[in-house]
Amino acid sequence: MAALCCFPATIIVSGNLPSRIRIGDRLPRHNPFKNQRRLITKRRSLIVGSIIEDREAIDVKSVNFKPEEERKEDEEEGEDRDTDRLMSRGINAAIVLAAGTVAVTKLLTIDHDYWQGWTLYEILRYAPEHNWVAYEQILKTNPVLAKMAISGIVYSLGDWIAQCYEGKPLFEFDRTRVLRSGLVGFTLHGSFSHYYYQFCEALFPFQEWWVVPAKVAFDQTVWSAIWNSIYFTVLGLLRFQSPADIFSEIKTTFWPMLTAGWKLWPLAHLVTYGVIPVDQRLLWVDCIELIWVTILSTYSNEKVEAQASEITNSNSSED
Repeated sequence: MAALCCFPATIIVSGNLPSRIRIGDRLPRHNPFKNQRRLITKRRSLIVGSIIEDREAIDVKSVNFKPEEERKEDEEEGEDRDTDRLMSRGINAAIVLAAGTVAVTKLLTIDHDYWQGWTLYEILRYAPEHNWVAYEQILKTNPVLAKMAISGIVYSLGDWIAQCYEGKPLFEFDRTRVLRSGLVGFTLHGSFSHYYYQFCEALFPFQEWWVVPAKVAFDQTVWSAIWNSIYFTVLGLLRFQSPADIFSEIKTTFWPMLTAGWKLWPLAHLVTYGVIPVDQRLLWVDCIELIWVTILSTYSNEKVEAQASEITNSNSSED
């Protein structure tokens, strides 16, 4: 039998016991306060963490907190912006609908003096032919004004299409920008093109096979360079840009716009100079101009917006 004598701090063992318990080894003392200390430490860390989180939340609230008056002012400004936006959209929609109504009415009522006894089919059948006859009569009586009106309409539509292509909703276009483009088309493109096509015929008065390619080459080098420069110059003046900014824009856009035109106009001008009569050329060209004016207007306004953003960024960095 094994005799076990217990002393306060020592175990004396006799007999066969496992080798891991050796004579004279002390038993580990159990500290009843150790777990309590751990619990207290954990509680303290939790309390400190919650206090820090509360302070951070209070700081965020204090940063984002605005007085009630400022919040009311912000809400009123937002409402005013929404109201202005709706009013602008309504004005644009009214302009588009009014212009479209007038145009369609004029085209469909060309024969209103002779409608007695006509059916709707007859009205629609003869309207295109008689509108064309009326257009030819206007070209004979007042060709410059007729071509100015056509170019003004085309340049306005082209800028509107460009704004829609840039991502603006249909009736949220910039009226001032459309007016600028239409003004350039009306005052300059129509009249200049009328005299240019007459000058081009006088410059190449031959009937040889090479005349058409020569006219196309002249158009896409000399005339395109002149007209693109005029277009960007006048638009810059209408935007009240400085001469230095206008010259910089022309310098930047001159070669890209000239080469971009070579992707569109040479094929179109083979028809212009080879098939279309001189008096009818501007109407054909203006139909193609809808695409070209969209490109011109988009490119021009991208440059202006880029310059404006650069100025804004430089001012903000200085502040």
